[in-house]
Amino acid sequence: MSLSIRNQIVGTVTSVTAGEVMATVKVRLSGGQVITAAITLEAVKELGLAEDSSVRILVKSTEVSLATGPVEGLSIRNQIPGTITDVATGGAMASVKVSVEGGELTAAITKDAVTDLKLAAGSSVVALIKSTEISLAAL
Repeated sequence: MSLSIRNQIVGTVTSVTAGEVMATVKVRLSGGQVITAAITLEAVKELGLAEDSSVRILVKSTEVSLATGPVEGLSIRNQIPGTITDVATGGAMASVKVSVEGGELTAAITKDAVTDLKLAAGSSVVALIKSTEISLAAL
């Protein structure tokens, strides 16, 4: 199956915490970073997710925000440090590629944000992704 979702990183499930309808799934990337996904309990069961399951993390580029450093006092669980490898700007929007341990993320942000934050190749950033915006695929 081919997908238009650019951000696809492989990892290993370290824990599944089930609620009545939703579950949080913690996934360790090859670089050691732990990502939290909030998905339905039904999806956990259908995918057969359990500790040590191999999964692919999927995130749309429009759901990746960038900060120029770690952010405190924020409910966003996933804060992934990385280095910008490429910035491509258009009339209103920009595509920013970020190398992170275990893979690469692409963030679709406004051109104004690139300018205001002075983002360029080689810059250190933190990718911010809400756990509810992460999808998982079993491998």
